[in-house]
Amino acid sequence: MNTNSQSDGFGDGDVPIELLRKRAFNLRWAEQAADVIPLTAADPDFPCAKVIRDAICDYAKSGVFSYGPSEGLMEFRAAAAVMLQTRKGMPNAQKEQVLAVNSAAKGMHIVAKTVLRTGDEALVFDPVDFLFAHTVTGVGGVPVRVPIDPDSGELDFIAIERAITPRTRLLMICNPVNPVGRVLKRAELQRLGEIACAHDLAILSDEIWSDIVFAPHQHVAIASLSAAIARRTYTVHGLSKTFGLAGLRVGFVHVGDAQRYEAMVAISNVRSTVEGVATLSQIAATAALQFAWPWAEAFVRHLTAQRDLALRQLREVEGLFVREPEGCYVLFPEVRLWGDETELARNLLTKHRIAIVPGAPRWFGEGAKGHIRLTFATSQAVLREGLQRLCSGLRDLR
Repeated sequence: MNTNSQSDGFGDGDVPIELLRKRAFNLRWAEQAADVIPLTAADPDFPCAKVIRDAICDYAKSGVFSYGPSEGLMEFRAAAAVMLQTRKGMPNAQKEQVLAVNSAAKGMHIVAKTVLRTGDEALVFDPVDFLFAHTVTGVGGVPVRVPIDPDSGELDFIAIERAITPRTRLLMICNPVNPVGRVLKRAELQRLGEIACAHDLAILSDEIWSDIVFAPHQHVAIASLSAAIARRTYTVHGLSKTFGLAGLRVGFVHVGDAQRYEAMVAISNVRSTVEGVATLSQIAATAALQFAWPWAEAFVRHLTAQRDLALRQLREVEGLFVREPEGCYVLFPEVRLWGDETELARNLLTKHRIAIVPGAPRWFGEGAKGHIRLTFATSQAVLREGLQRLCSGLRDLR
């Protein structure tokens, strides 16, 4: 047993499985049969930090739940700006250019709607989380896939530049890359930024995973590289991956240009009561950004041990290739020897009672074929049992 995880609140007894079976949806515990272990949607199984819970309770005691400012509570926007300045190397990040959004996914939608018109194109990694392409098509745009090697995580810059046409308006970046687990290097980001500047593209940088990075790797925010890159970059953050606040639906978008920010706010519709973020969610997010970093750092220590455990177990399965992730708490094994990945996932669920996500185009794009994704943001006991079922199933189905 990992004693550090136990003392930091990440022990086996810290996963409230009975509550999760009632509350954890999105492919997780509440959507599975009682005898199934879900290593599916990438959210933590642990309760959030006590400092966040206390902040919610303290605010709620008054019983006053009035409307907040349309663009977000200033204390939340300020906490977000300070985080970008101190943790992401963006000293010029301004709270006045932070927009509170009701999830990173919503932030992506607002950015795409701001930048794209019907028929405009956006460059989207392949493989990457389905929300990127979904966001583009949802505003009438056309997603143009650019390849990432699913096993090495390397970018194909020649393919990226060839994919640019007169209709290209937006370069979408996921860093670290879900599901591949790559943390993009400074030189790679610099080149992406230069491509965007040369072709006058806006940049959407989804950095929701940027605090889940394993040593010695380090996250670099693309907006930190130069003033020219920062002015065209919409940096999207959420509080679900690092702090376990998915159900509170809160995040933010920062853009380093006042005119772009104003256009984004106008498109977002927050200056009416149609859109906006629950004030209580912003209270929780502010507490997270100001006070919950010790919890998050302990979480990453736990995840590092979980990653190593999973790699050891999976690499004992003959024919299975799995790359060590540099960031994100997911693994993306290559399972071509087992045939169709969707059929494999179905058989693992029905015969071995373990749920994983197949690398099907609907989830990650064509580049994910021949892979499965599993998360390890749970307790050691749950992960061990899940891995035992998965490895046993792979051996049996081979």
